[in-house]
Amino acid sequence: MGNILLEMKNITKEFPGVKALDNVNLKVEQGEIHALVGENGAGKSTLMNVLSGIYPYGSYTGDIVYNGEVCQFQKIKDSEEKGIVIIHQELALIPYMSIGENMFLGNEQGRKSAIDWDKTYAEADKFLKMVGLTESSRTLIKDIGVGKQQLVEIAKALAKHAKLLILDEPTSSLNETDSKALLDLLLKFKQEGMTSIIISHKLNEVSYVADHITVIRDGSTIETLDKTVDDISEDRIIKGMVGREMTDRFPKRENVKIGDIAMEVKDWTVYHPQFSERKVVDGVSMNVRKGEVVGIAGLMGAGRTELAMSIFGKAYGTNISGQLILNGKEVKLKNIKDAIKHKIAYVTEDRKGNGLVLTNPIKINTTLANLSEICSKHVIDQDKEYQVAEEYRDKLKTKCPTVEQNVGNLSGGNQQKVLLAKWMFANPDVLILDEPTRGIDVGAKYEIYCIINDLVAAGKSVIMISSELPEVLGMSDRIYVMNEGKMVGEMAGEEASQESIMSCILKS
Repeated sequence: MGNILLEMKNITKEFPGVKALDNVNLKVEQGEIHALVGENGAGKSTLMNVLSGIYPYGSYTGDIVYNGEVCQFQKIKDSEEKGIVIIHQELALIPYMSIGENMFLGNEQGRKSAIDWDKTYAEADKFLKMVGLTESSRTLIKDIGVGKQQLVEIAKALAKHAKLLILDEPTSSLNETDSKALLDLLLKFKQEGMTSIIISHKLNEVSYVADHITVIRDGSTIETLDKTVDDISEDRIIKGMVGREMTDRFPKRENVKIGDIAMEVKDWTVYHPQFSERKVVDGVSMNVRKGEVVGIAGLMGAGRTELAMSIFGKAYGTNISGQLILNGKEVKLKNIKDAIKHKIAYVTEDRKGNGLVLTNPIKINTTLANLSEICSKHVIDQDKEYQVAEEYRDKLKTKCPTVEQNVGNLSGGNQQKVLLAKWMFANPDVLILDEPTRGIDVGAKYEIYCIINDLVAAGKSVIMISSELPEVLGMSDRIYVMNEGKMVGEMAGEEASQESIMSCILKS
């Protein structure tokens, strides 16, 4: 074993009603990439929040030994002064500020009385070059894509003189090309002596970059695998995570009965809400049948989310044209309320920003889209609200001590189940799922796939947007392929392959 840079000893952290970490131990060598894996709620992010000072010393028990020194961090600034910098899954960038301003926010260049803007932008450009970004540091964050924003976060960390870089699900919002570029950047940093800890549910990426892989399950350390001597195949890692072999990632549907067309869009066109001359969905036609899962594949920026949101009561876009036909009859949906009334639901890809009210309990979030069902004379029946939330908690196997718990305190997988419960309670006929398993582990994914299968078995129609091609292929009866706002391919699920999907995109 090489020089130990970090050792976390017997870390125990409790929240009301939950022991999040139970005597967790972690050793990280100098100059390695160390992966933390585990199911949602296993305690990975909590452990890193302890390390970075988000949970201050005294709120947990155990010791942090960094560079041979016992550390008792009271705030993030304390850990950053030691060179420990964490990048969270939700990027902390301000859209209408420049890259340079974001990079040195709270770490301003110049004197206390005045910021030296020339130095700010010169320094920012230097660090942007280190991560391979050619954009000027004066560019606004809103004008660059998510992949480049992730690189800005890394440049921001380098500007803080990071020696230990912690990345929580760094590729969850990236396409395959951007993900590979980011992982290769971490490997480059490793060659230069940087130490990294990466939390990821994408096990192929973990196998690609990690020297050691520590598995955490139910708040406890299960094992640490060494790339040089241990089997670090996806199946082997999954066994450690879930405590059993997982032979099939996608549950099979028995006695599939696909019925008549439930929803059809014809020549659907949508323009950008700010740039009214820019067409984001261009003459799209598609349909979904009762009892069918239709997948929509495509690269990031293909227009899939814009299509889904515009169908859902014009939740996105301007100058929307085309026909929307439900059960053989054309309908005009003016707003989201109309869409819900016509039994259409949309599960957003941004569960924390647009899908859930994180400061409210599970019970309130569960019933939010169908309040009339739990109201009597315009007054919420709180007993009924509680009963409905409990019913969906049991049905979806949501892990929580009580439905009175705030959604913000749940793991990502359990938040996703609450979001699904919210729209299932609205009793839709057509359910549009936008990246339904983003940022959640294989066990929770499997449970969500089972929920999807149960919905279509009951005659519901599901449209599933996913950037993970194995997921689209594993779950879909039929697949549409989008590129640059247009439908460029359609194929039966059993005939489709990653190659055929990518071929449609590249030929368009």
